[in-house]
Amino acid sequence: MEMKTPRFAVVLSGCGVFDGSEIHEAVLTMLAIERSGSEYQCFAPNTWQARTIDHFTGEAVAISGDEDNRNVLAESARICRGNIKDLSEFRAQDFEGIVFPGGFGAALNLSDFALKGSECDINQEVRRAIEESYQQGLVIGAMCIAPVVLSRVLGKEHITITIGNDKDVSSGICKSGARHENKEATEVCVDEEHKIVTTPCYMLAKSMQEVAMGTSNLIDAMLELMDY
Repeated sequence: MEMKTPRFAVVLSGCGVFDGSEIHEAVLTMLAIERSGSEYQCFAPNTWQARTIDHFTGEAVAISGDEDNRNVLAESARICRGNIKDLSEFRAQDFEGIVFPGGFGAALNLSDFALKGSECDINQEVRRAIEESYQQGLVIGAMCIAPVVLSRVLGKEHITITIGNDKDVSSGICKSGARHENKEATEVCVDEEHKIVTTPCYMLAKSMQEVAMGTSNLIDAMLELMDY
């Protein structure tokens, strides 16, 4: 019997490292999936960004509710050439894996970890997507700061993840009930029991080449857990 092509959902959080998805991580994740012979569909929550940052000056130019603030779904669409769906349309049964690239949007838009740490709130559709994926046995991947979202939703399951070696962030992860493993920039933390793969990427990476290696290693490890 012919084996079907693995399908990944890629969940974005905006467009730009300081207020959305880290663009290199997002694009290199899609490239790693494509190079593996797999398929992907991008998603993002249809909500307002917590803040909008001028990536040239580094200054905040708007906060949620301001007229010139930006929509997470609309901004995420920039990264994938408009081929994206509202996260409310995500159904776990349509995929074998789900991946969360990093960028500060994971800690501002998918959650408010940047403000509340381990007691953060999670966007309702993000929580649903993670819980549904976990319950249906999908392999879940996350990189950079995005694993903190997994720890808040699945910490009670005592999952094991990594964000690299940042003591403050890893402390927040452990307060959720999750376990943290220190890893180098291109290494992956594989939790076989819970089918979760994480990697530090730009939490530690000093080049796009290191990020490319980390995202590729993450997708390869996810495929191994899928038995592909």
